[in-house]
Amino acid sequence: MQKVVWALFRRFGRKGSECVSSHSPASRLSIAALVILGVSGLLSNSAAAQDSPQTLKTPVLVKQPISPEILAMHARAKRPVATAPTSLELVSTAAPTTFNSEQGPGPGPIGPGPGCNLFPAPASIGTSVPLSYFGPPPSDTNRSLVGPVQLLDTGQVDVAHGTITIPLYLGHLKGSGKNVWYILTDVDDFNVAAELGLNFSTKLTFASHSARTGNLDANGDIVFDAGTVNFKPGRKIIPGPPGHEFPPTFATPGSVGDANYGPLVKIVNAANVIYNAPMVAFDVHANEISFPNGNVDYTKVHDQVVAIDPVNMTVTINLINGFSFGRPVWYLSMDTSIPLGAAIEHNTFAPLMQKLLLGHDDSFASPVERIFISTNGPESGSCNNPLRQGLSADLADGFRPNNVLGGIPTIALDYSPYWDAQLFEWTQDAIDQGFRGQLREEFQILTFVQDKLITGPGGAAFGSSGFSINCPIVQRLD
Repeated sequence: MQKVVWALFRRFGRKGSECVSSHSPASRLSIAALVILGVSGLLSNSAAAQDSPQTLKTPVLVKQPISPEILAMHARAKRPVATAPTSLELVSTAAPTTFNSEQGPGPGPIGPGPGCNLFPAPASIGTSVPLSYFGPPPSDTNRSLVGPVQLLDTGQVDVAHGTITIPLYLGHLKGSGKNVWYILTDVDDFNVAAELGLNFSTKLTFASHSARTGNLDANGDIVFDAGTVNFKPGRKIIPGPPGHEFPPTFATPGSVGDANYGPLVKIVNAANVIYNAPMVAFDVHANEISFPNGNVDYTKVHDQVVAIDPVNMTVTINLINGFSFGRPVWYLSMDTSIPLGAAIEHNTFAPLMQKLLLGHDDSFASPVERIFISTNGPESGSCNNPLRQGLSADLADGFRPNNVLGGIPTIALDYSPYWDAQLFEWTQDAIDQGFRGQLREEFQILTFVQDKLITGPGGAAFGSSGFSINCPIVQRLD
């Protein structure tokens, strides 16, 4: 049975780039493919699925510190901290009626109700003094204490609208010289992370086999050896029936990488340091993607881009609501290893990510951290429901599913922007007893699995669902 499942999964998942690019009806995701996706994550005989929940361990530093000369090469990539555009034409907080076929990022994280807006209330609530009487947050002294805490420090977070503006980079593809427009979010060297204001992730060292290769030029830009993305396809999803919108009956992503595309790149001429460098546009000139105030052409750029300014070399990107160990967070969603995930996430299908080792969480040499995604969480009332969560809710109202992330910087040591998707489903018995709600913390979820309140999709064993998502962390909200 497992051999049949994996053969079908490879057919629909790994060959998805060819299928979507061809635009042929037979190539697109059918409901059968979506069912296989669910089954692929339910294989219970793997060692990973049988592992008990592990406590967080100090990650192994597998690289020697780079020399000052090599650090200086990476320092050329440093750019001034980007500032948010002042006249940005933002997406409405109300979901459009066509949100499942709309191009672009969808509504931002500041939604119209508590189920779609995780921004904490001010500390002055319930007191007799205004907020101005309160001192600075404890995180100003220790970033692990009560926040807010910005973790990706290369640009300005617009807390009013839920976006971040960061430096835009222009590299090239080796041989053809085609333009590669990309961003930098994470790196596997601590000193480089500190120098450039990026997130540090030791685990990316273990993801080298899923990384492109490239070299830094004299300006600190990357010349990539391979990897292209087609941003022209139109994203579209047809949800399942009301109350059971996931899995959808049809899904196709809005941008598709070739077989050599993944967001990671290993810098060969600078100590093999690995960056998370998602592509936001490809093979276009600056005048074709100049949308500094919004109204972006999504046939040319990544769907999560809200504005892009190739003159000032900045890009503004939508932020996504989530939780990490009970704390609300904002993160980016840039790439997914299967077409279905990319369609739901409004991001790029990145086939090279399929080489990642999944299912091992914090064991030695694991490149990933876990993300927990409800399939059938509370959805009635949409954003007015403070317990709203899950993929069916996402497909029903267009707002994001309020996923639960594992460790992030300042909370744990095992952060990776590569998240191993763990889909979970509330049992009918738990729903009938009124136990279904919004979950916010990894070990709460694992305990509910142990207590048989939630399972994998379709009632099968809980574990890795067989795909990964590139979601760099940006900000911890408290």
